[in-house]
This record gives sequence, C-alpha cells and structure tokens, in this order.
Amino acid sequence: MSDPPQASADPAPAVDENRLEQLITEAQTALPVELPALANQCASALGLGTALIYLVDLQQRLLIPLDEALEPLPVDRSSAGWAYRTVSPRVVETDDGLIVWMPLVDGAERLGVLEVRTASLDGVRMRRSRMLAHLFAMLISSKRAYSDWLASRTRTATMGLPAEMLRAFLPPRTIGSSRCISTAVLEPAYDIAGDAFDHSVVKNELHTMILDGMGHDLTAGLTTSVAMAAARNARRGGGDLADVVGCVDQALALWLPDHFCTGVLCRLDAETGVLRWVNCGHPPPLLIRAERVLAGALGSLPQPPIGLAGPLAPAARQVHETKLEPGDCVLLYTDGVVEARDADGAEFGLDRFTDFIIRSNAVGRRPAEALRLLIHAILDHQRNQLRDDATILLFEWRPQCQ
Repeated sequence: MSDPPQASADPAPAVDENRLEQLITEAQTALPVELPALANQCASALGLGTALIYLVDLQQRLLIPLDEALEPLPVDRSSAGWAYRTVSPRVVETDDGLIVWMPLVDGAERLGVLEVRTASLDGVRMRRSRMLAHLFAMLISSKRAYSDWLASRTRTATMGLPAEMLRAFLPPRTIGSSRCISTAVLEPAYDIAGDAFDHSVVKNELHTMILDGMGHDLTAGLTTSVAMAAARNARRGGGDLADVVGCVDQALALWLPDHFCTGVLCRLDAETGVLRWVNCGHPPPLLIRAERVLAGALGSLPQPPIGLAGPLAPAARQVHETKLEPGDCVLLYTDGVVEARDADGAEFGLDRFTDFIIRSNAVGRRPAEALRLLIHAILDHQRNQLRDDATILLFEWRPQCQ
C-alpha cells in the first residue's frame, strides 16, 4: 500500500506543545543512544503512536534499527526500503493499525527511514509524521559527526585502518541545491585505500573532485587525504580552480614527495551552467545529455598526475571550460569501475557503466539511487571481490528545478 489512506474518521488529537517544546530542548543535549526513546516521546506529544529510527548501512543494503534488539530490514525488499529508495512515504496496514515509513533525509542525503505507528491516519497525522522525520533527520545529522555509536551501528563488517582514516575525510554521499545535485559511491566499503571523492557548495558554485592515489595501503589513503585537505584549504581561501590544483600539487610535493595521485577537479556555476575542470592524469569525465554519452565532450590533453615534484612538476595546469545544458549529467570515475572483471575475465566496461546511468535516468531514478544500484552491479560482476577501489561521482545541472 504505497499511498496514505483517505482522511480518518477520528479527529487528530491536539498537540501537547509544552511537552513537545521540552523534548526538542532536551534533544539538543541528548546522547545519540537516547534518540530511540526520544523519538517515541516526540511521537506521543504529536498524538501519534510509536516511532523507530532506522539508519542505512555503509553499503546501502540494510536499514539498521537504532533499537539494538531488533533486526535490520533489506533496502531492496521491504516497505521501509521502498521509502528509502524513492524518498517517499509508504503506508502499510497492520492488525493493530498502520505503519507510516517516512524517509529520513538531510538536505539531499538519505540517512534512513522513520517507522511511525498510528491507530489511524489522516492529513494531519501524515503531516506530523513528516515533521517528526524532519526533526530526527536533523538530530541524527548533528550528532553523528561526533558519535562512534551511530557510526558503528551502520557497519556490518570490520573496517580496515586505511579505510577508517580516509572515511574520516569524506563528505556526505549526496549534496545538492535547487539547481544541482552531486552524489557519490565508493567500494570496497571497508577496505578502500587510495580512492576518494569530495564535493561542496560555495555560494552558487558546485565543487567536485575524484582522486585515485598511488598504491593500495595506508600511505595511498594518506596521499588522497592530504590532497583533499589541500583542496579544501584553497577553496575556503577563495582560490580559483587553478589555485586549488596548485595547492594540492604543492602539498603533496612537500609532505609526501614520493607519492602522487590522479584526479579530476571540477567547478560548476549553478546559475549559468558553465563548467570548468582540470584533469590530472585521470580517465576523462563523461557528459550524458538527452540519454546519450557525448563522446569526447570533456576530453582534454593529458596532464601529469597531482603531486609530482622537481623536473616532473607541470609548469601550469590547463583549465578547460564548457557550458552545460539543463539536465546534463557529468560522471567522474576511477579505473576500478570499468576494469572490474567477472569469473571469465570480462570487464564491466565503459559501455555497460554509462548504459546503466542512462537507463536509470530514463526510468526516473534519483541520481543517488542510480549510483547505489550501479555500485552493487559492479560488485556482483566481480563476485564482491574488487581488485581495485571503485569510485563514482555524478553531478547534474538542473536549473529547471528552481
């Protein structure tokens, strides 16, 4: 049952505003482990039944309850998963009432779902359920930055030290505004070392970056971590794209002179659609327009990897520019994506990679959901044993959504 029932004959109970204000005040200093109890108390103050928080795991396969006594739910085969995948409420009838599955979303980032149980449902109760989901999405976002418990609840395997270090630097999987969205995935989730992505918004500009560090060990992760820190430092200091790449070059040459990484750095003006990019020894970005790849649209002359010092260092980085059209999609990826091989040695390949995105766009999947399914397809192709890190970042310009 995907749509809410018609208005209930029972009038919605009055909101206990004093109690709700008290709970919201308490929430600011509540420990993350206290969020399950707080969710139930807030639901009661809103005249609902009970509420239960589920967070998506690191690989986006399971929805894991914060109540440690309960079992996870599959993202791909459950009503809760439907709400997560589509970012839409899902209503299910039970023997003793109704369950409303509400997506938990922080901006454009999908966090999980909220289960709200209620005896009956109408427009008022649905609106209150949505408000409750918004409140707890904000609470989770604010508290997970410092909560090891929330981080551990979303893990299903032991994480290697290189992955632990690198993930501390990664931004949310998805960011966005009314004009553009950027989303990324990275595997193997618990054993990554040299791959990384970054995206941020500075005023009306979307900044994106993908990196592939030399090697597959702790030093490779350190290389890309230093590169991300240098790029952010330059961006926050007001540097243009050439300045950002130059700062990364200098940082790696200074602190890790024997290590380098390949990468692509982009800057999109979300008002005009002007895209600038620098490619440093990396596979070229792909431009998808009107459900087809524009071959060579974002190609450029080869430039050296980032971090080369001495006589190998480039004199200056060349910044390329083009203008996107509304609805254009740009893909950045590392070579582990297309080079994943099946049992017979057949590569996943560039055509299969781009065709998956095009088909997802054609059926109306959200970019984050398209990448979730794509990275799972790549893992399945190589029997869940990637030989190299596989990272994909997709950003889309959509000024028509204003």
